[in-house]
Amino acid sequence: MPSRLVPIFAIAALLPAAELPIREVVLYKHGVGFFERAGSIPAGETARLDFKVSEMNDVLKSLIINGKSERVTGLRYDSSIPLAQTLAEFPFRIDAGVALSGVLDQLKGARVELQIGSERTDGEIVAARVVAGDKDHAERQQIVLLVDSGAMRTLDLDAATSIGFTDPKLQAQFREYLGALTAARSKDKRSVYIDGNVAGARDITAEYIIPTPIWKSSYRLLFGEGEPVLEGWAIVDNTTDDDWVNVQMALVSGKPISFISELYSPRYIQRLRAELPEEQAVAPELHDGAIFSTSSGSVSVNGVAGGSAGGMLGGIGPPAAQPMMQRSGARFKSAPSSIAATGAAFEIADLFEYRIAQPVTIKKNQSAMLPFLQSKIKGRKVVLYSDQTSAHPLNAAELSNSTGETLDGGPVTVFDAGAYAGEALVETVKAGDKRLISYGVDLGTRIATTLESGTLEEREFHLNRGVMTVKVSVDRTTTFTIHNVDAKAKTLIIEDPIEQGFTVISSQKPTETTASVRRFEVSLGAKADVKFPVVEERIDSEEQTVSSLTPDMLLAYSRNKHLSDAGKRGLGQILDVKRKITANSSQMDLTSGQIRTATSDEERMRRNLESLNHVSGQQEVVQKYAAQLAQLETKIATLNDQVNDIGNRSAALQAELNDLIEKVSF
Repeated sequence: MPSRLVPIFAIAALLPAAELPIREVVLYKHGVGFFERAGSIPAGETARLDFKVSEMNDVLKSLIINGKSERVTGLRYDSSIPLAQTLAEFPFRIDAGVALSGVLDQLKGARVELQIGSERTDGEIVAARVVAGDKDHAERQQIVLLVDSGAMRTLDLDAATSIGFTDPKLQAQFREYLGALTAARSKDKRSVYIDGNVAGARDITAEYIIPTPIWKSSYRLLFGEGEPVLEGWAIVDNTTDDDWVNVQMALVSGKPISFISELYSPRYIQRLRAELPEEQAVAPELHDGAIFSTSSGSVSVNGVAGGSAGGMLGGIGPPAAQPMMQRSGARFKSAPSSIAATGAAFEIADLFEYRIAQPVTIKKNQSAMLPFLQSKIKGRKVVLYSDQTSAHPLNAAELSNSTGETLDGGPVTVFDAGAYAGEALVETVKAGDKRLISYGVDLGTRIATTLESGTLEEREFHLNRGVMTVKVSVDRTTTFTIHNVDAKAKTLIIEDPIEQGFTVISSQKPTETTASVRRFEVSLGAKADVKFPVVEERIDSEEQTVSSLTPDMLLAYSRNKHLSDAGKRGLGQILDVKRKITANSSQMDLTSGQIRTATSDEERMRRNLESLNHVSGQQEVVQKYAAQLAQLETKIATLNDQVNDIGNRSAALQAELNDLIEKVSF
């Protein structure tokens, strides 16, 4: 088999290599740590960095090497070939649970030597199999060999005390196969080797990131005389396989983007098949006759003749020089690697670094608590009421970050006058920002909450191009009834949930507003009872067309106290026309009713006349009905004229109304 199947780390381990001790550790909040190793490498040696297999992807993504007095000539590292890819190159498979006969049967033709008792037999493998057992015989394995005499012998594999291959190449393949399986199960380190180009000693610095546990912060808040004191402690875990001895340590608050990119394992892709055109059969092609032709033998395309184009093909010139790809990433403090040029480094402004003043020593698989903050902080004790289903508020503290540093999020243990007072959690607080923390229940204050809803009120009116917009308000009052049992004054902060659309209209406005609550501050005297109302208002808008409003609705709007004088005049004009239209419509209905009655009488009288014309002696009655019919026809004609007049007035009034609706605006 090719020599590349031999694990590379087995070769590299034979070379003299010097380890670089860890000088600096920077831990982040998103699962990685920055490490700096530095040291002097003796002449003729190679620097070696050892990593876990799980760390190699991040190392290959971030490693920066700096040779301080000369250039680094190369990096080597223990590669990783996927086990399936490695085993696929062997002419046999040794699968789990497969009997020896199953392995040997894959090697038909290979020459083996079997020692069974005192007898030694060699020959080429013809077949190997498992023979099923019966009631008299157990299951057994057999091998069939072609011996030198030309005969085939069947031998009992289970009775063989030794089996060997006479072909050294096949023996080596078995060793390599088993070595690959062992390496795949191995949890050994993977090493990176740094080569130089000088014979003398040299100084090397290596910087990289690897996965690490996040560092945790915890605080102690101490109330006493004067301003409270805040202590910050960092909890750091060393889960690496190296002792951190006298290292410079920094802790970074913030979460830069980080991810895992598979760089360590070799990648294989499926390549496309390509054939030369001359290797493919040519299909017959039909050619159409020409419709138009030119006298010239060449045609200009994009200004370039169809013949020689001075090194250009199809009007496309040589490719322009492309800029080098710039790369950016985590900002390391040292200069870039001297083995290659790099792009500009970028500072991520949202990070804050805590640097431990003294060198730190943490042995592997140990943890430590490191103080990173001790400072007075602006703060005051308050009582916080945020759960309106509870009868008691919470003991709390309002802290303004006056330390000048970002406070990383974590648990806070509160001590008041030297006694334990409770615990709280605080999120990350930037310098100058303010937070409330609650750490206990205040049993000396009781609060009851009542909610009263007000009535709807039309507050504002607007009319534009015939659309009336009416703003309707509804108010509600939340009353907090507070009883301070203790004989000491308190400052109460009430958190009232924000409901979409409601604004505070009471005289006392909130001192703070968050995304979800409004905060009101209430001073409580000793053993005092206080009622604190919060009045809120919501204004909704309703739209409707003026043409659809009845005179009664217009009259109600025109009498609203919140309607402006211009609005009253405009609605009054529209109301007058609307009333005329209503009266005219009523007149139209009355006249139309009279026409229907007269027409019905006319039809009845005509039927009577027709029946009397066939009866003798009824001439006087017929003449009477004829006179009445003539009167009805005259009446109907008059009524029809009135309907036409009313219709004309309706059209004129409607035009007047439409014109008013377009003109009136307030």
